[in-house]
Amino acid sequence: MGYNQDISITVDAVVFRKNDKDLELLLIQRKNEPFKNQWALPGGFLEVDEELETGAKRELKEETGLHIQRLTQLRAFGELGRDPRGRTISVAFYGYAEGDTTVKASDDAKGAQWFPVSELPKLAFDHAKIIEDVLKALK
Repeated sequence: MGYNQDISITVDAVVFRKNDKDLELLLIQRKNEPFKNQWALPGGFLEVDEELETGAKRELKEETGLHIQRLTQLRAFGELGRDPRGRTISVAFYGYAEGDTTVKASDDAKGAQWFPVSELPKLAFDHAKIIEDVLKALK
């Protein structure tokens, strides 16, 4: 008995840096639908032959130019309806960048910017929930 599941796997990177005043979070502005022009975590679809952490690092580098040595896996997010393109399960990772790290949008990101954690914009998908869960885990 076989199962044919139409489920996509994505990876998201929750990357922080500390400046003089605040803890900041890296976000990208989406270039494409869904949620075109909205802010989101760097991330995307996992390639067929790719490990989860490798995929998260690749997406982070492709979208922001940032390379992080170590990302830590938090958990999977798979609530129904989290992505309008279809059933998608995302594995979230978190990590830290140096305080003076700069980023530059590329690939399918229209923008890349650091935001104080206390002043985040409205976010695409369920990324506010992912960030909330990472911050809870770090306390």
